[in-house]
Amino acid sequence: MNRAARKPALETTPVYRVALVSGANRGIGFEVARQLSERGMTVLLGARDLEKGRHAARQLAGAAGDVIAVTLDVTRQHQVDALAHWIDTCYGRLDVLVNNAGGHYDRQAHASTTDIVPARDALDTHLFGSWRLSSAMLPLMRRHAYGRIVNVSSGCGAAGATGSNCVAYRTSKAALNAYTRSLATELDGSGIVVNAVCPGWVATELGGAGGRPVERGAAGVVWAACLPAPAPSGRFFRDGEVIPW
Repeated sequence: MNRAARKPALETTPVYRVALVSGANRGIGFEVARQLSERGMTVLLGARDLEKGRHAARQLAGAAGDVIAVTLDVTRQHQVDALAHWIDTCYGRLDVLVNNAGGHYDRQAHASTTDIVPARDALDTHLFGSWRLSSAMLPLMRRHAYGRIVNVSSGCGAAGATGSNCVAYRTSKAALNAYTRSLATELDGSGIVVNAVCPGWVATELGGAGGRPVERGAAGVVWAACLPAPAPSGRFFRDGEVIPW
């Protein structure tokens, strides 16, 4: 892979964009929403609790782009469908989708446990939540032959990653990586690119203390959300650099 394909420059031509970020009332999602709005995008800030979403959106008031809180639980198909209809009615387009909603980072869980409920919950959020949301929003992207889908993943879901803890989280992120590659292949040539991004260990409520600043972790996600055409698709990135699946 040549260097230009691996790390292209950000788009500089001013274009009206609408972005949706799931799980955006705190942590990496909130920072991604902030950085996208600073770039002039209209950002739909997805949150399961609308009041928490509205509180987060008020904190971002004054940015170059509008930030609007929307109710979104990615594990509930009716909410995903309702939001897609609302976006179609209000904007008629969606240009950027950041599948960020997550959790289930249980450091004490191991693969030998007989309790698979946490793994089912992690898969429903990370894999199936991203699947539901991407499928629902794709018609809005196909309409304009443009889209950037960014799946927030983790290096611990890579094939070469080792470790026995956080098994539900690891497994669900590995599945999300596989879905990313499949969707990217399906959409090849459509103008819609799909990539996964590992933000690294970030100091958030989920990641805990000791990680790097949330601004830095979110910047890699925003970079992938703003890739200019022709953009790489079906890749796994950290800080704008390709990493192994």
